[in-house]
Amino acid sequence: MLIGAHVSPAGGPAKAVERGVERGCRAIQIFNQNPRAWKPRDYSDEEVAAFREAMDGSDVDALLIHAVYLLNCASDDEDIRAKSLRSLISSLRAGAALGAHAVVLHPGSAKTGDVGEAIARAGATIREALAESDGCPLHLENTAGAGGTLGRSFEELAALVDAAGGDERLGVCLDSCHLLASGFDVRTPSGVAAALDDCVSAVGLERIGSLHLNDSQTPLGSNRDRHAAVGAGELGADGCAAFLGDPRFDDLPCVLETPGPDGKGPDRDEIALAVALRERGRAGPD
Repeated sequence: MLIGAHVSPAGGPAKAVERGVERGCRAIQIFNQNPRAWKPRDYSDEEVAAFREAMDGSDVDALLIHAVYLLNCASDDEDIRAKSLRSLISSLRAGAALGAHAVVLHPGSAKTGDVGEAIARAGATIREALAESDGCPLHLENTAGAGGTLGRSFEELAALVDAAGGDERLGVCLDSCHLLASGFDVRTPSGVAAALDDCVSAVGLERIGSLHLNDSQTPLGSNRDRHAAVGAGELGADGCAAFLGDPRFDDLPCVLETPGPDGKGPDRDEIALAVALRERGRAGPD
């Protein structure tokens, strides 16, 4: 498992590698554009070359690009869907240029509308984005279940994959906080195994492509997406160890998106804690 953190790409993507190295990361995740603006960010040939050189000279082995939260591929507003499409295409093209493991996407929200129709709209948008890009996988992230967000269940993730055409580039990203908040009790090895069995049954093991390790400020089934530091929330150290310990996750990148001690994301100590909890989880009960 490649454990790491979401880091800032300010100054160019090579700087993100530098920040990952400072934290002891084996994987990093970035936004490829300003998360508060719609304008896509295209990397120059020089930036791409500098990034690849930085990766080659580091212990960082995987990059995830997180599509910004403005996107709603399921929106019934044609303008929002068009902007979402342009941004998603840009993220996938950036992922291909940088050699990213995948782009991670929150599939969207039906808001108060019909979920089936929203899944169809999201699927059509995702299908077009894949057709307009090449090479980089796209991982649909499970959600905490607030409001009309899509991806609250493995069945919804499977429906989204099907609606998007079932492309082999499509996978899923499993977030530990979102799993707990949406009602999956992943605080024990047996609970993680049961949830993962359900996921495999719905989407297939081959589509489980990346992980987010986040503790949860809110309890099981809260449907609220509130991240906490590793071991400091409702999952606790035991729950985080259980999540990290399932052998079916062995080869995946796992990124922390926690607030960190200064509100700027995980630090080196939290990454080291996650690595230790991974070893504890793999060792099994005492």
